This record gives sequence, structure tokens and C-alpha cells, in this order.
Amino acid sequence: MRIYGDLRSGNCYKVKLILHLLDRPHEWVDVDVMAGATKQPDFLAINPNGRVPVAQIPGKGVLTESNAILNYIAMGTPYYPEDPWTRARIQQWQFFEQYTHEPSIAVNRFIMLFQNMPEWRQAEFEAKVTQGYHALDVMESALRKQPFLCGDTYTTADIALYAYTHVAHEGGFDLGPYPSIIEWIDRIQFLPRHVTLDQAKSL
Repeated sequence: MRIYGDLRSGNCYKVKLILHLLDRPHEWVDVDVMAGATKQPDFLAINPNGRVPVAQIPGKGVLTESNAILNYIAMGTPYYPEDPWTRARIQQWQFFEQYTHEPSIAVNRFIMLFQNMPEWRQAEFEAKVTQGYHALDVMESALRKQPFLCGDTYTTADIALYAYTHVAHEGGFDLGPYPSIIEWIDRIQFLPRHVTLDQAKSL
């Protein structure tokens, strides 16, 4: 399996994390998004959408979109159980992550951390603050009732949401008012074979 990714991206970190959790052999190809590598013809020939991560699966083909890759790798493991109801709940959280959580928390992290808050994006940044805290409110409500997003078991739903939630402060979001999220982050970080974002960059 060959993965194209940039580990500054939480979407790419998700994939690296599940690969390490499952000890799956793979080749990691670094793609410098900030340098425009995803817009070059050689990359667009692999993924015309011009985004990372991308997985080349031997005997299958190319798979794009981080949560699709995450679930494919985890197929047949406790991280993505066979039970249809559990899978539907995992996908529910992953759609939430991509449509509510990531467009605010991840985007504000990018603006603040990688673009150094340019003036032309200030209004956009401020507009996303309310949406980001709404996403955290939804997660906090769920995690008050159970240790992981889908119940008692750590799944790809947690991996998908953990990727950008644990670095939400880099986008200006204060996790202090969210004790259940903080406990959830700590719980994940103490699980066997967990790797931090910084550790993942050296793997």
C-alpha cells in the first residue's frame, strides 16, 4: 500500500495513525501541500481532485477521501466493526467531522498556524469560530455519556474526530470548557500503539 500525504494535515494523520495502530506495512510518500505539490500534473494524474491523502491499493486501485481510506484500512478489525448499526454510527460521526467540524476547526487552524492570520482571511476566521464551538458542543454532549463516540469501543469515528480536535487550540479554540473532550483525548493518547502527530512524522 502506498499513501500520499502531508502530515501537517489532520486528514493525513488519521491514515498514518490507523496504519500504526494496526502495524500495516506501507510506503509513505510525502506531498508538500503548501508548495503546491497537489496541483502538479503528476499528482493530478493520481487524484484529479488535487487533495491528500491518497491511497494506492495493490490489486485494487486508487482510494481518496481520508475517512474512506481510514475505514478501508480498518475493515475487519475492532476499529470498524462488522455490525451495520455501529458502522452507520461511525459514518454519521465521520460525516459530521467533514461537514461541521473540519470546515471550522481545521480551516481556522490552517489560517492561524500556516498562514499566520492574513488580514484578508480575518473575517472568514471569525465567522467560523461559532461553528467550531458548536461542533465541540456536540462532541462534549456525546462524550459525557460514554468513553468513545460510538460507545465503549475506540473506532474510526474517534480517530477521524481526534485528528483535528486535539490540535483545536492551534486554530484558536479553547478546550478548557470541554472536560469530557479533554478526558477523551487523554484516553486515546494512552491507548497501546498510539502515536502523536510529531511521532507520526518520523515514522
